[in-house]
Amino acid sequence: MEQLTQFAPFILMFVVIYFFMIRPQQKRAKSEKEFESALKVGDKIITKSGLHGKVSELADTTVVVETMSGKLKMERSAISMEMSAALAKK
Repeated sequence: MEQLTQFAPFILMFVVIYFFMIRPQQKRAKSEKEFESALKVGDKIITKSGLHGKVSELADTTVVVETMSGKLKMERSAISMEMSAALAKK
């Protein structure tokens, strides 16, 4: 019993860290994966670096984005979920 009370603060810290840091990151990563897999040709997107464009081709892990200056091939993970969602609401 004495050992349990000695480790209780560490256990409590781990639980707090899990619920306030680890779990939200896991949920965010899951929603980003769902967003990436839901992309379709014709979607208007914004990349994490700020490039605006429209999806013209899709592959397993890459996407071809048509911009005003031409077509760019990039990773799906380079597309910003938040900025693209805000663009879609406009």
